[in-house]
Amino acid sequence: MTLTRRDLLAGAAAGAGLTGTPDWLHAAPARPDGDGGGSSAPKVLRYAFPAAETGFDPVQLSDVYSLTITAHVFESPLDYDPLARPFLIRPGTALALPEIADDHRSFTLKLRPGILFHDDPAFKGRARELVAEDYIYTIKRFYDPATKSPGHSSLEEQGIIGLRELREAALKSKQPFDYDRPVEGLTAIDRHTLRIRLREPRPRFLYTLTGLPAMAREVVEAYGDRIMEHPIGTGPFRLAEWRRSSRIVMERFTGYRDLRYDAQPNPDDAEGQALLARFKGRRLPMIDRVEIAIIEEAQPRWLAFLNGEQDLLERVPADYIPQALVKGELAPHLAKKGIRHSRVAASDVTLTVFNMEDPVVGGLTPEQVALRRAICLGLDIPREIRLGRRGEAIPAQAGITPGTYGFDPLLRTEQGRFDPARARALLDTWGWRDRDGDGWRERPDGTKLTLVMLSQSDQTSRQLDEIYKKNMDALGLRVELKVGQWSENLKSTRSGKFMMWRVGSSAGSPDGQGALERGYSASVGKGNLARFVLPAFDRVYDRLTALPDGPERLEAFREANRLMLAYAPYRYHVHRMVTDLMHRQVVGYRRPPFWLNWWSTVDVEA
Repeated sequence: MTLTRRDLLAGAAAGAGLTGTPDWLHAAPARPDGDGGGSSAPKVLRYAFPAAETGFDPVQLSDVYSLTITAHVFESPLDYDPLARPFLIRPGTALALPEIADDHRSFTLKLRPGILFHDDPAFKGRARELVAEDYIYTIKRFYDPATKSPGHSSLEEQGIIGLRELREAALKSKQPFDYDRPVEGLTAIDRHTLRIRLREPRPRFLYTLTGLPAMAREVVEAYGDRIMEHPIGTGPFRLAEWRRSSRIVMERFTGYRDLRYDAQPNPDDAEGQALLARFKGRRLPMIDRVEIAIIEEAQPRWLAFLNGEQDLLERVPADYIPQALVKGELAPHLAKKGIRHSRVAASDVTLTVFNMEDPVVGGLTPEQVALRRAICLGLDIPREIRLGRRGEAIPAQAGITPGTYGFDPLLRTEQGRFDPARARALLDTWGWRDRDGDGWRERPDGTKLTLVMLSQSDQTSRQLDEIYKKNMDALGLRVELKVGQWSENLKSTRSGKFMMWRVGSSAGSPDGQGALERGYSASVGKGNLARFVLPAFDRVYDRLTALPDGPERLEAFREANRLMLAYAPYRYHVHRMVTDLMHRQVVGYRRPPFWLNWWSTVDVEA
């Protein structure tokens, strides 16, 4: 049973419908045993992350690198079809899509019996089956103030009855969160049946169910503060080795249920249809081990792939695009080696985050808004695309990402302009002037003005920093770059201990409202990294949450965009084109638009 894909998102599938079947899909037949067996050598997929992980407790995470690991360890009731584009929702741990009642306020899920957690000492030697109470417990963990979950605000928007009051009781009493207290909105009807009830209609609650992990209470309580180091789920892979910020090794969970490859590629998707024919019926996962190196610098990541030390290179670094592609196609010298490529428009956006609580760049007064808008106008995004991105990006006009509901490809805004003359005029008008003649502007009160930007040490960041500093110098704005690890910068930003940070963000679901969470006051310190608080925006955001898709909701998207762009808590830079490279032994890899659990449907052949 599946959910029909949206016609309105069909544009996100551009490039998926190929005119012919690639030759590499016919290079070797599928193994006849149906289980991916026939070889004693383990199948290993090797690739690299360009930034370090932060840990493996999905409730406490917001970075894509850590969440990529946990997506393969912890399973959700619903999942995405691996080949359908732009998306197709299907059962995960559930037997079928939920029964929906009471105008999208009630969702009843029947879980598949016999799904087992990875064995762990916390289970005292007994096999532990996934049950409905595990999802109830995990949902409550998002609400426990002690976890400081960045996912709490997104879940609270869905309005599960009783959880808000449970959290407020813990905050008010300053007592530990009461996991045993029943809540009206979460009911285990029987061992394998879960009912979730919401305060208001939520037509898109299915998207939440595709990203809802199941954790075992015994494991969380056994490891306590060390739960970030002990991911124990029901997924196809388990943690085998971890050297923090250096190496992560995942191995196949031998107790994983008998799950077979199946998919519904679009009828005109020749590549997808060929993959389905090749893999249909194969037992998942098809590989035994995933070895991930943390390689932050672009050059060693590129060389490790060329030298065969890595099987896959996700996101070819910008400096190496000219070596990888010729007019958008794979360079001949790579093709001769059997290397293949995938080039797609990513559903992402890069942005500069302004700390709205900072006394210099924050605030809602006219002069503070003028400073941020001047910085936005003074950033040369065409130069960033040409030099820093090697042409592999398009200017972002707002924060909603391509391929998600609410994205308007015809939108043109101030964020898409480079206008240093207007930027200087804004600064002059609102008092950000050079009063002492040293070439640098002071604050309106005459005190020294210095912009402090968090950054990283990798080559791409250094090039973007150079462009940024040159742009700010031209405006007479003094800049200080504070270089650190990506994970540490994320931690500083979430805690509000920063002025500015440039970061990328990828869509987590087919709905563009997730991008607007960056401006929602209830998400401050979580999705709202800028710590932006504006009641008028909150009112529009709340309307978006309840409205069904259609003209009224699209108009609410436009109003939310107008408010975000007017106050400029973020400077949106680009939507990136993404090129991935893979050696001939990697078969079945397709960059997923919204989901992160793809290892199971990839094969690595001898």
